[in-house]
Amino acid sequence: MCATLRRMRINYKVGHFPLFPTSLHTSQLLFLHFFTPPHKVLNPKVTSFSTESSYCSSNSLDSEKGFDFLEQFSPFKNLANSSTYTVITSNERRKIVVGLSRMIKNEKGYILEAFSRDFCPSFLVKIMKLIGNREVAFAFFKFVFQDYSESTVKSCCISAHLLAAGQLRLLAQDIISWIIRRIGKCRSDEIVEFMWREHYKYECDFSVLDSLMRAFLTAEMVSAALEILSKMRDSGLWPSSSAVGILFKLLLRIGDYGSVWKLFRDILHKGPRPTNNLFNVMILGYCRKGSLPTGESLCHLMRKFGCEPDVFTYNILINAYCIRGWTSDALHWVHMMIDHGCNPSISTFSTVINALCKEGNMTEARKVFDGMQEVGVFPSTITYNALMDGYVKAREMYQANMLYEEMKKKGVVPDAITLNILVAGHYKYGREEDGDRLLWDLTVTGLFPDCLFSDVSIAGLCWAGRLNEAVTLLDNMLEKGIPVSVIAFNSIIAAYSKEGLEEKAFEVYNVMVQFGQTPSASTCASLLMGLATTGRLQEARNLMAKMIAMSFPVNRTAFTVLLDGYFKKGDVIGARILWEEMEMMGIAPDSVAFSALIDGLAKAGSVEDAYDAFFQMTRKGLVPNNFVYNSLITGFCNSGKLNEAQKLERDMRDRGLLPDVFTINTIINGFCKQGRMRLAVDSFVEMQQSGIQPDIVTYNTLINGFCKAFDMVNADNFMTRMYASGWEPDITTYNIKLHGFCSSRRINRAVMMLDELVSAGVVPNTVTYNTMMNSACNDILDRAMILAAKLLKMAFIPNTVTANLLLSHLWKQGLPQRTLMWGQKLSEIGFEFDEITYKILDNASHYVQENTEYCTETTGKSLFLDFLMYITYDYIRRSKAYSDKNDSSYELVEDGPCVSFKLINKAYSQFDERARN
Repeated sequence: MCATLRRMRINYKVGHFPLFPTSLHTSQLLFLHFFTPPHKVLNPKVTSFSTESSYCSSNSLDSEKGFDFLEQFSPFKNLANSSTYTVITSNERRKIVVGLSRMIKNEKGYILEAFSRDFCPSFLVKIMKLIGNREVAFAFFKFVFQDYSESTVKSCCISAHLLAAGQLRLLAQDIISWIIRRIGKCRSDEIVEFMWREHYKYECDFSVLDSLMRAFLTAEMVSAALEILSKMRDSGLWPSSSAVGILFKLLLRIGDYGSVWKLFRDILHKGPRPTNNLFNVMILGYCRKGSLPTGESLCHLMRKFGCEPDVFTYNILINAYCIRGWTSDALHWVHMMIDHGCNPSISTFSTVINALCKEGNMTEARKVFDGMQEVGVFPSTITYNALMDGYVKAREMYQANMLYEEMKKKGVVPDAITLNILVAGHYKYGREEDGDRLLWDLTVTGLFPDCLFSDVSIAGLCWAGRLNEAVTLLDNMLEKGIPVSVIAFNSIIAAYSKEGLEEKAFEVYNVMVQFGQTPSASTCASLLMGLATTGRLQEARNLMAKMIAMSFPVNRTAFTVLLDGYFKKGDVIGARILWEEMEMMGIAPDSVAFSALIDGLAKAGSVEDAYDAFFQMTRKGLVPNNFVYNSLITGFCNSGKLNEAQKLERDMRDRGLLPDVFTINTIINGFCKQGRMRLAVDSFVEMQQSGIQPDIVTYNTLINGFCKAFDMVNADNFMTRMYASGWEPDITTYNIKLHGFCSSRRINRAVMMLDELVSAGVVPNTVTYNTMMNSACNDILDRAMILAAKLLKMAFIPNTVTANLLLSHLWKQGLPQRTLMWGQKLSEIGFEFDEITYKILDNASHYVQENTEYCTETTGKSLFLDFLMYITYDYIRRSKAYSDKNDSSYELVEDGPCVSFKLINKAYSQFDERARN
């Protein structure tokens, strides 16, 4: 990405940069890229995405080349420094170059030359007018405003007057607000004095005061804005309704409710008359702060002041109820707005449908979807996406596909979000080949317009596992000026986050901000997912706090991502605290959030708490799906409460949900753990009778149950059944059989099976090695050494279980001192002991203390165990050193004025700081 920005700057120097390619249409370029088959699927972890791709990188290139195209037009060349480049984004810089190049081409370069010699207000205004675009003209001003002396500030104020006199008041307000932000609050009085002193030469009293008030509001200086409002009152002027609306919005955002009502009383007595927009701003502000009763009261109060609630008013309240999970109240407001003669909009229905889908209530969501068309409101792409996402999360892929076909027939154009929803559904709950086929169909049929094709192409590459190519494609599009939306950036950020490459995800986010894209709720959730995936939960919490403080669109999805991260790390307390915080913020958990909570609690062994959460979920009207039931059934089975598990299975059927293969496998496993093999086989038979086909997990569970019961005959019978059903044994099957043979001391059969699985192309895993290693330690020395050599030759990878079994064998061999010595060595390298390790070491310690005489003789078996222990210790030590090197603690820092974030390695930053000192 850094290369893109560098190539862009090289183009600047010749004064030409094509905004769009001229030889091929966008869709043709992307089609050629997307369907050029890769030589191989690239590993996303080797992507050469530069870590220096912040907007400061322009400075590095300029220093290399010794020339900056823009700097020659600045009257403050000698003051140019690194901060000059951080006030504008790379995208703004590119647009400025295009605008100035056009001026030179139109023979207006003399104005630029004159301005570069002297900061003259009239020349500055001429340049900004010739640029012809408010955004670009303002960016040019930000670039050249490098001197904050009194004379320069005065000249800038004159420029603002000239722009206002030329009917460019919005641009004048931009300039004033930027000056205020740069010189700071302590000098803001100077601006007011300069602007007011001779304003009569350029603009009227209202114009200058209104511009000042809006500028202070943009700079978020509320007290200064209120002072300007007071000055307007003293001059007998009314503030504009739109400016007052902005003031209300800012006061509500910072929570200054006293000033809100004081200002409201002021405008009621002195004007301007309250408008619909003003009431809507207040209602929205209070609803966002969680005060729905106040929002409702303001809605009813509107008619008293001659304002009728409009569709925006009702939509604000309906959305507020939906966010809190009160969809019945939201539907009540929909009926109320219709009764008052206000027609619902697409947004109204889309909000309600999305809320019902989040609750898992797909039946009611479909009713609303069909009902909106009966009243003449036809669904948009957003509406279809909301309902489609609901079907996918309910794992009803057939309904999602049918809805997609309906969407195409009715001529509603899908977008990249549609693609992401469907492909994700196929990959998670359907078949990957269906997702691949969908990608092909969508791109070949030309269903997407040019403006969406770039987003779809990047999303498609990410789903196809070609992340490197997606990054390259985005790089090329940014270089060529092809429009790219936030969806394309989100696709790459999400892909990096899923791979655990959170630093890469933040780099793409920073580039996105540079190019003027505003982060969406999906952006926030993906960044948090990247940190949570790698276990950096504290950094994720810090990031979310910063996002909320900056009014980023942090929604329940972001909380759910973090909640899942806490449970995966085993931090149940942290998960509970996060859940309480979400409810305190007025964010109602949806069915997905409850699913994560129930699953996490059940896996943590708190199945009763999970069951309470289940009841809370149903009381809120949320509809549990198979995943929720399966989580609870697994929790009850793991705790030995099979009766409760079977009750939940019956409850599933009563609610119209069909138990799936996972459900039955869980119950069969519960019976097997208790040794109730007859009931396990009965469940297996019932499973087939109900039309559910057993999978490899089913057979492995039953084979394991019979092996543990030392019933090798039935274990072999089910192995035969498995082959007959078309299933080939996997590594789990082999591990079960190996454990059975080793437990019955049939070591020769176990070794034969080990050779068999290797010949079959099945890769042994750590369970295989530990099972065989445990067997070797129990065997006679000669055969044990041969087996150990075989395992080491197969690249045996030890883990905690390996360490525990070797320590246990040392203890059983009557070598407590050796046991404690190796335990000490493991603790010195930061090896994390579990309960089994502590129990072994405690037994060894007690034995040493209570028995003065114990075996200290060095035997062949003790040397053999020491040898295996050393290999295990050495591997863990080296792995730990590598892990410590790569898992340093990170902190989030803001990077520049465009709300970019960087992950800074604390270890390296402290080292750099010491080096500088």
